[in-house]
Amino acid sequence: MSQLQSPPVSAVLQANPVVAVLRARHAREYAPVIEALVSGGVRSIELTLSTDGVFDLLPQLKQQFGADAEIGVGTVISGDQAREALDGGADYLVTPAMVTDVVHAAVEAGVPVFPGGLTPTELLTGMLAGATAVKLFPASTVGPGYLGQLRGPFPAMRVIPSGGIGIDDAADWIAAGALAVSLGGPLLRDAFSGGDLGALTRRARQLSGLVAEAVEARGVR
Repeated sequence: MSQLQSPPVSAVLQANPVVAVLRARHAREYAPVIEALVSGGVRSIELTLSTDGVFDLLPQLKQQFGADAEIGVGTVISGDQAREALDGGADYLVTPAMVTDVVHAAVEAGVPVFPGGLTPTELLTGMLAGATAVKLFPASTVGPGYLGQLRGPFPAMRVIPSGGIGIDDAADWIAAGALAVSLGGPLLRDAFSGGDLGALTRRARQLSGLVAEAVEARGVR
């Protein structure tokens, strides 16, 4: 099996390798939180399909934030969902598990895709299917050392750890070779339940700074 041509990593993610994973009751709640994240330098935003209304509001959110952020769709678990997200203008797709139909739809459209997996077999399957990078999920169950072990047999594998990563953990994952880090609750905290959005901006800025320092220390992008 040969690896298909992968859609490239976006310039936005290369500039700040952090993905913010947003889960709320309804997509109507997203805009002020996205604004706070972008103000803190986090510009790769994942809207999860476990939130109601994502497909309905995706074009509007793209129009509102597209000049400052990339808006992806996550928790995509079928080819049909992938195509609907792509039709709505998603800048990238993310899956919680290895769903190759989603990978193929994104590759065909030339849109970056990050399918999820935990085992070496799952992650390699994603790379061979043409994934831009693979999402190591749930990352906190294995830790950064696991990524170091993966890089032995798979030195070219691009990995984005996700799931249970705290702000203070992000630099360790970058040092271990992660392409980027993906954070949900530890970054968002109470943002969708009346929390201080100024505090969210400060957390985003702190996270962005820690990741930038780790990238510089590692010496590669």
